[in-house]
Parts: sequence; C-alpha cells; structure tokens
Amino acid sequence: MSIEPFIAFFLIRYLKKCIKDSPQLAKWDQIFSYTTYAIISLFIIDAVLHNNLAIAWIWHALMLVVFWHVFNKEEFTPARPFIVAFVPLVILLIASDLVKTINIDLYHNIENYIGFAYPFAIVWLIAMWIIARKQKKALDKEREIRQQEEQQNKIVAARKAELEELVAARTSELTYQKEELEHALADLKTTQAQLIQKEKMASLGELTAGIAHEIQNPLNFVNNFSEVSVELVQELEKEVSEGNKEEMMAITSNIKQNLQKVVAHGKRADAIVKGMLQHSRVSSGQKEATDINALTDEYLRLSYHGLRAKDKSFNATIKTQFDEQIGKANVVSQDLGRVLLNLFNNAFYAVTDRRNNSVGAYEPTVFVTTKKAGNKIKICVRDNGMGIPQKAMDKIFQPFFTTKPTGEGTGLGLSLSYDIITKGHSGELKVDTREGEYTEFTVIIPAT
Repeated sequence: MSIEPFIAFFLIRYLKKCIKDSPQLAKWDQIFSYTTYAIISLFIIDAVLHNNLAIAWIWHALMLVVFWHVFNKEEFTPARPFIVAFVPLVILLIASDLVKTINIDLYHNIENYIGFAYPFAIVWLIAMWIIARKQKKALDKEREIRQQEEQQNKIVAARKAELEELVAARTSELTYQKEELEHALADLKTTQAQLIQKEKMASLGELTAGIAHEIQNPLNFVNNFSEVSVELVQELEKEVSEGNKEEMMAITSNIKQNLQKVVAHGKRADAIVKGMLQHSRVSSGQKEATDINALTDEYLRLSYHGLRAKDKSFNATIKTQFDEQIGKANVVSQDLGRVLLNLFNNAFYAVTDRRNNSVGAYEPTVFVTTKKAGNKIKICVRDNGMGIPQKAMDKIFQPFFTTKPTGEGTGLGLSLSYDIITKGHSGELKVDTREGEYTEFTVIIPAT
C-alpha cells in the first residue's frame, strides 16, 4: 500500500490548523472536509486495487495541488516550512511512479538506488520538521504577542474613546457650571451694588436727620429772639411816643443783644450747612488737611441727633476725650466721616439694644477718644453694650455679615469701613470686645 494517502491526510489536517485565524476559515474548512472525504475514498480504492498506477497519479496530483495552494495562498504562509520537509519524499514517490509508467525494466534497475534514497528523504523530513516546528513556535509566539498588542491597542483605544467622552461630558458640565457661576456672579454684583446703594442711602438719611436736628437748634433761637425783638420794637415805639428816654435805652439794649444772638446762631446754622455741603460732596479720593477732633465731634453729634430724630425715646451718655495735640491730618474727610458715622451708629445701637433687654440698672454710655501716638492717630469708639459673640469675631469685616436682626442692617457698614481705612488711608481698623461687657473699635491712620 502507498504512503501517499497518509501524507495527504496529514497535510490536510495540518493545513486546517494553519488557517484557524484566517478570515476565509469557513471556505477552506469546507474545502478541506471535501478533500478529506476524497482521501478516504482513494485510500479504500487503493487498498482494493493495490499499487494501481492510476490511483498513484491521483495521489500525486492531489499533493501537487496542495503544494501549489500552500505556496500560492498567503494564508498558508506558516505551513510552507512543513511542505518543504515533504518535498524530497514526494519527489522520490513521483519519480518512482514516473519511471514505472515509462519503463518498468528501468525501474527494476534503479529500484535499489531509489530505496537507498528514501532514508535520506526521511532524515530530511524529520530535520526540516523539527526546524519547522521551532519556526512555528516562534511565529505563534510572535503572533500571540501581536495579538496581545492589538488587544492592548483596542483596550487603549476603547479607554481613550471613553476618556474623550468623559472629558467632553466634563467639559460640557464645566461650561454649564461656568455659565451658571457667571450668572450668579452677575446677580451677586447687582445685589451688592443695590445693598451698597442702600447703605449709602441709609447713611444719607442718618446724616440728613442729624443735620436737620443740628440746624433746628440755632433756627429755634433765631425764631425766638426774632419774635422777642419784634415785641421789643413795639414797646420801643410806645416809649418813643411817650418820650420815656430811659425805657427807650433799655429796650434798645435788649434789641441789640437779641440781634447779636440771632447773628451768632445764624452763623452757627450757616457753618453747619457749609460743613455738611463740604462733607457730602462726591469724594474725589484726594486727601486734604482735616481737623480730626472737629471731624470726630461733628459726626458724633450728627449720629446722636440723627438717632434722636428717628426715636424720641433714644438717649445715651456720651463721654469724649480729644487729644489737642493731634491737629490736622491728610485724609479723605467724607470717607473717614462715613467710617466714624458707622462706628457711632453701631455703638448707639449696641447700648440701646442692651438697655431694651436689660432688667437691672443700666446707663447706656459711649466713649469716644482721640490720641496721637508717634506718627499714628488713634480714634477709639467704645460702648458698654452686649459685646460681640466670639464666634462672630472672624466674620465682622466680611461683606453682608451682620449680627443685627433681619432688615436692620445690610452687613456692609464694617466691610466698607475696613476697606476705606486699610486701602484708602493705609491704616488699620481693630476691634476689642468682651461679650456682655463692651465693644471697642479703634481706627488707626497715619498722622501726616
């Protein structure tokens, strides 16, 4: 029996392994199945006919077709080294059958030589098979590495796509959040501007009330002395008609005194108006020499009288101690006046609040002192109110923070005052307090 069926069967089975990753696996798998059936059929026929040359040539044709496909199709590249191992053996088989077909006598003469060549073909087959196996292992390892790299690349690509989607989603979210923050910031700025305006209007209202009260006093004197002077003039006319010289001189003296008082109080009202006009003009930010004691005293009275004008029941003891050595300092008088007015109002509010909530004897008192210390000027405003809670101490200069009930403060007074003193005058605004006893704010500004 010929060995060609075993060679063909082995090659077909091995080729199926070589193309397991081929995209045309289904097509070749079907072809190899049909080929296997054909090999089995030829094997049976060959066993019956025994050494039939026609069957032998069919085997040769089948193997040549297999060889041709292996070397012609790219998907069979891994199988080529194995095919090379069978080449000498297949050549011997074809040559032997060819000689048999052409001249049987010639075949018998060279049969021994052909038989002698078979062991060499077997040795070549084994050697090449071993080499081919090593090459296949190397190729399989290389293919495995390449597959791992491709798999890794796919994973990286998938991860990259996932990250890109995540970044895109996050970017979209951040863009939305940015827009929301911009809207919120715009709303906050608008609200802040409105509250600052409200704070300014509140200060203006307090100033107006104080000014009105300050002017009212000299105007009352002017009105009273004017009315008395009119009555005296009427009496003078009567005495003139009667010729009473002594009474005339006495009435004239009284009229003169009254007119002097009218002039004095008129000048007082004029000075108040001029001073307020000077302090109420739009601040240019330009510093000018200002009498600190006079400025402090003026805004202290304005604060007190302003609160008195709004609440007739309001009353507090004011104690002042002004250092006459201070003199004038370069400040923006309107801005510093606004700071002092805010501190005075807070002090009066604190003592009033304690008075309203106090059970025992309590005297609302506000202490205001000025002092020159080296090249610094200190203005202290101290009240004997309830003090500031310790938990609020870190927040009192923050915008919109207030310890007052809702609706009674904007929370911008101390924040604006802090900015005016620290940024506008290169100074300091300090606070010292003891809860339930006192609060003291100290304004420190350069003396020159």
